[in-house]
Amino acid sequence: MTNLEILQFPCLSDNYGVLIHDASANVTASIDAPEAAAVTSALNEKGWTLTHILTTHHHADHTGGNQALKKATGCTIVGPRAEAAKVPGIDVQVGEGDEVAFGSFTAKVLDTPGHTAGEISYWFADPGVAFTGDTLFSLGCGRLFEGTAETMWNSLSKLMALPPETVVYCGHEYTLSNANFALTIEPDNDALQKRADEVRQLSEGGLATLPTTIGQELETNPFLRPTSPEIQERLGMQGEESWRIFGEIRKRKDQG
Repeated sequence: MTNLEILQFPCLSDNYGVLIHDASANVTASIDAPEAAAVTSALNEKGWTLTHILTTHHHADHTGGNQALKKATGCTIVGPRAEAAKVPGIDVQVGEGDEVAFGSFTAKVLDTPGHTAGEISYWFADPGVAFTGDTLFSLGCGRLFEGTAETMWNSLSKLMALPPETVVYCGHEYTLSNANFALTIEPDNDALQKRADEVRQLSEGGLATLPTTIGQELETNPFLRPTSPEIQERLGMQGEESWRIFGEIRKRKDQG
């Protein structure tokens, strides 16, 4: 089986850019395009030619490089149907259940709104990798700019149902801040304590805390753990609906 090569690199102040490459088909996609210069530099480093941009949502720190990269390379820009009018240079509109062919690989599109009204995630079942934009972060999730807590919880629940070994790439390096907050919500979670220690060490060394995995997030990310008895007790929300508990956690993070 052909390998899907993946390169993650920093962009802007705290974004990550990601390139994926299938050498057998000589295709390269940028997952979002935070800034053209950083994407171009990463392409040059690998000797790859950009053929696609897979857009997760319309925010400028994820689409700012679209037009310049398209002009330079003629790449095809794929993006969320529900936000098509807001995605610069979009060529192909996709939504829930659609598939995006990429060389030897196929990405399944998941509608994951909440951060924005039409955000999508891309899941490659083989080799088992998901690109979640600003829906799911390591130890966190995106702010609810255009959606409700219930909407975001439903989106996160889709991602939670992916195989636990699924490797997750997301849009920002927020993990240290998220870890500090997570420990205020579930301080006695051993897996979270270990992950927080790891994140501190990586951050102090100037190293990336990503990618993560679905399994790791299920064990450590408070936004995915509203059924935790410790969390429910700490919030005084025993037996409440999961989306309501999620919403309270999100509110506390926003106020922190």
